[in-house]
Amino acid sequence: MKRFIYTQADRTILRLALPAIASNITVPLLGLCDTAITGHLGSEIFLAAVAAGGTVFNVILWLCGFLRMGTTGLTAEAFGSKKEGAVNIIFWRAIGLASLLGLFVISVRQPLLNIFLEIISPGNEVAIAASEYFLICVWGIPPLLITLSINGWFIGMQDTVRPMIISISMNLLNVAASLIAVYALDAGFAGVAYGTLTANWTGLLLSSLIVAMYSKRVPLHPDIKRIFHGGGFGKFFRVSSDLFLRSACIMGVSLSVTAIGARMGDLTMAVNTIMLQFFLFFSYFMDGFSFAGEALIGKSSGAADFSGLRSISRRLLSWSAAMATLFFVIYLCGANSITALLTDVEAVRREVSEMSLFLWLLPPVAVWAFIYDGFFIGLTATRRMFVTTLMAILTFAIVVTAGMEIHPFETYPVFGNRMLWVAFLSFLAVRGIGLVIQFPQMIRNMDETKKNH
Repeated sequence: MKRFIYTQADRTILRLALPAIASNITVPLLGLCDTAITGHLGSEIFLAAVAAGGTVFNVILWLCGFLRMGTTGLTAEAFGSKKEGAVNIIFWRAIGLASLLGLFVISVRQPLLNIFLEIISPGNEVAIAASEYFLICVWGIPPLLITLSINGWFIGMQDTVRPMIISISMNLLNVAASLIAVYALDAGFAGVAYGTLTANWTGLLLSSLIVAMYSKRVPLHPDIKRIFHGGGFGKFFRVSSDLFLRSACIMGVSLSVTAIGARMGDLTMAVNTIMLQFFLFFSYFMDGFSFAGEALIGKSSGAADFSGLRSISRRLLSWSAAMATLFFVIYLCGANSITALLTDVEAVRREVSEMSLFLWLLPPVAVWAFIYDGFFIGLTATRRMFVTTLMAILTFAIVVTAGMEIHPFETYPVFGNRMLWVAFLSFLAVRGIGLVIQFPQMIRNMDETKKNH
């Protein structure tokens, strides 16, 4: 058996991955705080309103995630090629696009809200409260998207510590601001939204100060002519559009799992809510290694160092396999205990226990999609990612449709939910396998192109 040797590459991977993981695990704190505050306002309407209004806000943020990913891949590539001017241009293009998108969302906020409320279909009182929440929070979208782009740029510059400081500061500030607004300023339910709004604008201020200090080392002066007419403008928008469409596809599958589960009844919906928490928990850790992959693979690609690229990808795969094994063991041995921490409803606990096989399979099946996403973003091979995601969606649809033809999900919810999770795992597997198959040939082609030139 080959002994694992801790190398400089491993130190570099952990230097990038651990701050990203630390940043990710503060996200649930924010959700728990909002839930706790609204849960003590005297009505279940406020809890439902935060869920509904937050869904609209989160969908917009999810769809705009390409700002972070695309900026990271392009910046890492430019950083590896030692093109300081390109790094500068990418920074300002990302900031500009984020600003325009933020202003666009604000300009269409009411139609967007109406569309989502029509889809979610909450009760009248919940709809009114959710509208109040969203119409306050939406003014924080522009600074949040700009901060997202800044974080992506820093990761591309091989720095995840500054994004960690920004993200953790924003999440803690959000909690503090919400508590102060609701209880000290007596703002009621609206105080939760004002807390989020305050945190987003303060986060942009903090990000700007950090960028200003960083620019003493890497000059960041906006050159309008080069931003609009410099090289790589077409690639910037191609990468952004591919990632936007990919994010929309993944979000569609996620919403489908929730919607189909809801059709099977309240118990099934509750069970799936708990099971998806297992998936999210794993993703918080794997995203850290995916971010490291984006930065390091992009840097090696930009430098045309394909030997180094292969080496770092092997180390990243080793760490990913270790994480998948760790979570497999945790879920195998402790799934029931984790479920007990998340709910005390016996029927939900029992059904989740009966679905344990799917929880055990989540880490080894999902890990490849996570880490290879990082590889492909680093290579800016976003079109391949999008096409592979479309293939995975087709697989998901085929499995779900086949399951419904055998037994209607509404009539056989237990069978149906198992088929739904088979479809979800198939979606993750096809995404991962599709990227795994393409990666070696891509690197060979890039290496041969370099040698020929």
